[in-house]
Amino acid sequence: MIDEICYEVGALLYSPALNKTVADSIVEEKFGKQFSLALCLEDTVADGFVEQAELQLLNTIYRIRNARENKRFYLPKIFIRVRNPEQLLRIHAALVECCDVITGYIFPKYSVDNMERYNEYICKINDESNKKIYMMPTLESRDIVDYTTRFESLVAVKKAIDSVKEYVLNVRVGGNDFSNEFSVRRHYDETIYDILPIGNLLAEILTLFSREYIVSGPVWEFFASDNNEWKEGLKREVAKDRLNGFVGKTVIHPKQIEVVNEAFKVSRKDYEDAKIILGWDETKALQVGKSAGGDRMNEVKTHGNWALKTIMLARIYGIS
Repeated sequence: MIDEICYEVGALLYSPALNKTVADSIVEEKFGKQFSLALCLEDTVADGFVEQAELQLLNTIYRIRNARENKRFYLPKIFIRVRNPEQLLRIHAALVECCDVITGYIFPKYSVDNMERYNEYICKINDESNKKIYMMPTLESRDIVDYTTRFESLVAVKKAIDSVKEYVLNVRVGGNDFSNEFSVRRHYDETIYDILPIGNLLAEILTLFSREYIVSGPVWEFFASDNNEWKEGLKREVAKDRLNGFVGKTVIHPKQIEVVNEAFKVSRKDYEDAKIILGWDETKALQVGKSAGGDRMNEVKTHGNWALKTIMLARIYGIS
């Protein structure tokens, strides 16, 4: 069974590590009280500004940590998206005094080329830490896009992730990196599943990983439009995310957080059926029956995993 904390990442708000105002926004609870935060040192930062971004990152984390000594506020799960394994060790060494406000690290383009070093370093960090520091590998490298190397690469990556499973909070996917490989970009009236090469790739990732890990949905780029079309588009895509097994989503604007959280609420109908399934008397001859609403079948042996997941989501995101 997947731990509850893995479901809690939810809407993961990305912010460039160069952002000078994000610490104040966290302390003042400008983004609400149900989201996670990723401070990015990778694609959002130009190559010539990495050192500046690292310094600003340290400033941000220390400001949040110091503010907690004088004020109560919602502290999201905070992750740092590093550029490479070597930067991971350097950044963590500089932030070792702030482990109480750091949940973990995001590993971009996690692949056969770097997975062993990432795994080695996350184990080293945890061996030296007094709390668990999580990792979230992101699948977005070219070797899993290329159909001739995809299967072999995905299987190798899966084995590597399995070897450090206790530290893996989510597996993430790089929707924009995939889109870039195929020179495509969806609009707010389209979903990523409409892009067939990417939809097929996401299906293969879910098939391989989602039985054992929480896999988070790809980023949605739109956050404004004349008549809120962006919001309806995000709702449609998250509905397809949920249907296919994704939990949570990468977001790039605070306005997207509420939409994602609302989309992961559990319907009253599903909640009641999940309770029935999990509370079924296993000594009964019949292990199948009508749903709470009397409109569908509940079968203990085939709906058990769904019921466990449904109750978990309801506990975290609520019931609609």
